[in-house]
Amino acid sequence: MKQIYLLLWFAVCSASLHAQGVFSTKTTTALQKVIEDYPNRFNNIKGDRLAEHTRAVDYKSRVVIAGAANPIITTYAAPPKEQYAWSCELARSDNFDQAKTSFQNLFNQITNTIIKIDGEKPFILNGKFEAPVDKKATTIRFELLAAPEAVQPLKVELSLRYTTEWKITLSVYDQDRQYDVAMQQP
Repeated sequence: MKQIYLLLWFAVCSASLHAQGVFSTKTTTALQKVIEDYPNRFNNIKGDRLAEHTRAVDYKSRVVIAGAANPIITTYAAPPKEQYAWSCELARSDNFDQAKTSFQNLFNQITNTIIKIDGEKPFILNGKFEAPVDKKATTIRFELLAAPEAVQPLKVELSLRYTTEWKITLSVYDQDRQYDVAMQQP
């Protein structure tokens, strides 16, 4: 009888997790597709060429998160090998408190997401939340726990930055990419 109650309890807990959509949000579904294509250098999700810079080329991403803006794939000429990045702007706001709430909600959607690449064991995106502070940029880098070798160089970041307004950006990129140098290129 105990086993039946235990089994019933487990089924109820599993159903409530599924109903909450913890692992099936639009953001995590898109993130799954991006990470899956990383070993292919994002070639399967790369769209039309948008711009060419001194050391980088931007392409439109075929993976789009509903409501997000500017999903791009960037290929960096960083000898001895090319490096790749995918990013999109998830939200923007003039109001810091609203941006802070959106940032936390997006973090909660992403953290502990299970990613499964065909032919590989699943792994988990795990991050430690850092509360944003007004007038300061906040970046959370997610760890890829038990990630297969093909995606170990990969980094996933959620950032909140202020330029003329607060912007929340999700980025997936090579670990050794020199982000700041490349972003300063015209």
